[in-house]
Amino acid sequence: MVGPDVLMTFDNVGFAAHGRTFAGFPAHVNRRPALLEPHSGVHFSLAEGDLIQVDATGSPGTVWVAAFDQAGDDAASMVGLESKVSLNLDAIVEGPFHAFRRQRGLGDDTHQLTARAEVGDEPLILRASGACEVWLLNPVLSCALVDGDTQGTFLVTHSKTRQNGRFPEPIGRVVNEIFVPRGTAKAYEVAAGQTVQIVDLEGQQCSDFQAAAMRGLDAGKERFIDSTATRSMVRHAFPAPGLLDKFYDVNMAPLLKVVRDTCGRHDTYGLACTARSYEERGFPGHVNCSDNISHALAPFGVEQRPAWPAINLFWNTWVDAHHQINTEESWSRPGDYIAMEALQDLVCVSTACPDDIDPINGWNPTDILVRIYGEEERITRAVGYREKEDSPMLTSEESAFHPRLAPLTEHFAPARDLWSPVSFPSHGTLGEYWACREAVTVQDMSGLRKYDIIGPDAERLLQLATTRNVAKLAVWRGHYTLMCDEAGTVIDDGTLFRMAPDLFRWCCGTEESGRALQELATEQGLQVRINAMRNALPNLAIQGPKSRELMERICFTQPHVPAIGHVKWFGATVARLHDREGVPFMVARSGYTGELGYEVFCSKSDAVALWDAVMEAGQDLGITPMGSAALGIIRIEAGLAAADAEFAAGVNAFEAGLGFAVDLKKSDFVGKAALETASEHQSKVLKGLIFDCNDVPAHGAPVFKGERQVGVITSATRSPMLETTIAMARLASQVADDGTALEVGQLDGRMKRLSARVAPSPFVDPERKRARA
Repeated sequence: MVGPDVLMTFDNVGFAAHGRTFAGFPAHVNRRPALLEPHSGVHFSLAEGDLIQVDATGSPGTVWVAAFDQAGDDAASMVGLESKVSLNLDAIVEGPFHAFRRQRGLGDDTHQLTARAEVGDEPLILRASGACEVWLLNPVLSCALVDGDTQGTFLVTHSKTRQNGRFPEPIGRVVNEIFVPRGTAKAYEVAAGQTVQIVDLEGQQCSDFQAAAMRGLDAGKERFIDSTATRSMVRHAFPAPGLLDKFYDVNMAPLLKVVRDTCGRHDTYGLACTARSYEERGFPGHVNCSDNISHALAPFGVEQRPAWPAINLFWNTWVDAHHQINTEESWSRPGDYIAMEALQDLVCVSTACPDDIDPINGWNPTDILVRIYGEEERITRAVGYREKEDSPMLTSEESAFHPRLAPLTEHFAPARDLWSPVSFPSHGTLGEYWACREAVTVQDMSGLRKYDIIGPDAERLLQLATTRNVAKLAVWRGHYTLMCDEAGTVIDDGTLFRMAPDLFRWCCGTEESGRALQELATEQGLQVRINAMRNALPNLAIQGPKSRELMERICFTQPHVPAIGHVKWFGATVARLHDREGVPFMVARSGYTGELGYEVFCSKSDAVALWDAVMEAGQDLGITPMGSAALGIIRIEAGLAAADAEFAAGVNAFEAGLGFAVDLKKSDFVGKAALETASEHQSKVLKGLIFDCNDVPAHGAPVFKGERQVGVITSATRSPMLETTIAMARLASQVADDGTALEVGQLDGRMKRLSARVAPSPFVDPERKRARA
């Protein structure tokens, strides 16, 4: 019952197209996009017909292109450009280009002819007319305040012609490759230590997966992935979107661990489609995955089953409020994949689902590719990250501080496109918490998004975009502020610093505020440039009562900027390590803990040196690395809002408890009219709750006054300082007076209640005396 063939091709921006190509270009296979950050370069070996696409992540900008033919001569014409300017490439990408020059026999002349190419609202597309080597360069402007702070970041995608089929680039050394045509299944062996990669070639195609230990099959025992054992071992009670960390058999023996997931939306445990499921809907004889799995495994002596439980990769499901499983079209894009490392010798099976009567395969079943990589390969753990649903996929990377973090912990979680430590076992979450309260901690916060807003209309743009009065912001001063939409809903929050009369740095949570700034600047016709710094400016949070003493030990400042002792709360300066020749970095007296603290921002190349200096200076002060788990406790005690908790879609700034950051007396700004109305008619407010127990309710738990629900929990934790559970909750204003007795529903909301009373937030240091000290 599989439908007629439909040609599926990759277009030059990485999405599926039915039976056609885009912009007159041939069909291409896309590689993972690369970031071209300030003061860096990226290199590509191009074949005839290959494409390079360069997108500006913020304001329009300039890239420089150096191209070489096989003889090492200038070949800019092979990508449609003309070289006119001589640049010192070694000064931009010293190590990589030096090695490249020697390898290609280009001589010792570090200056190379380069072409200049502008990247505006439309991407720059370069097409190779023949084989050539191309470097894309992003030199830093000479007016940089801190290394890398005045040049934007570009997203570069290399699309290869399909000279060798339509398969994407491998992620390591391939030892076996299995093509699974649509509507079929293939079984294959994977040795312990090898990595199996299941690739959705065309996007929106489900693939069922199962595996069993080879030694069990050799002994006549079928020990396949077992859903109950796996959920119990990883403490995951119900099926849900996403993958679990490991998969176990019925004897609780681990079979596989997930290394990479670029889709993030799967149904971990359901049945592969069965003959019966089609028969009951009027399609007898329809090919199905369960029968295909049985046929594929038959050569291994596996008994046939009418229904196979499976990991349903790329199957977009969710559980609604009535505990019903729902499904829709898959979220996977062309080239999305899952990579899992085998923990035993395994027999595996993968399907290319034949379902063409449901939306799960986008109504068009296509093919699956399986690759097996050698056990000597070190395939780093990663998950896929997209700024928006239709953005190119990036995989999570290690931060610039990772060489110092990795020896201290193995507990990392993704923070946007970077891995961030959750906790450090030598101290534990509580040890990190008390170190922040009583001494000093250091935390990698590089996942923050940073934007430089530069130009004569920079202040005007930020006055329109943010909720506080930017005109009052002096140079080297900052303030906490919000960006809202027309309805007054909080888009993003962050800290805005004025670094020069027409230069601001916006440190925030998501890329959404960057897009909003760009759209507003374009709409208003403002003369301003918005540079997305992405990961070019890694940063540390140094927090706790001894943080000032630590900073005074390492900071050298020039007379024209504030000295570290003069930097007050939300102030900023630029400094160097120890003396005028030391590593440069920006310092801000800010943080997310409510404690006295600082944040430091540096170049990626200086990150390890900065970390080492901080740790050495803080050794006798009791400095402790801190992870996100301890920070989560501290920020709730401090009453600090978080995205997708206190503020989310449909929640205005006052309902999110952020009215203090809204200046309704300033000139017009986006969302002002809606917020003026909201301030006069506040039906919901954010308040604190102090409980009479140590049970911690979940986000979204209902809050009751008698039998009537009057609010929801937004964040909750057990407070080590108060020795009880605390929470922030959005409550009806009629029940929000301090001391009001309320209950939080557990189980079904009524079978168990947690008693609490309304309290002010922050719970600790309500006047922020610690941070202002």
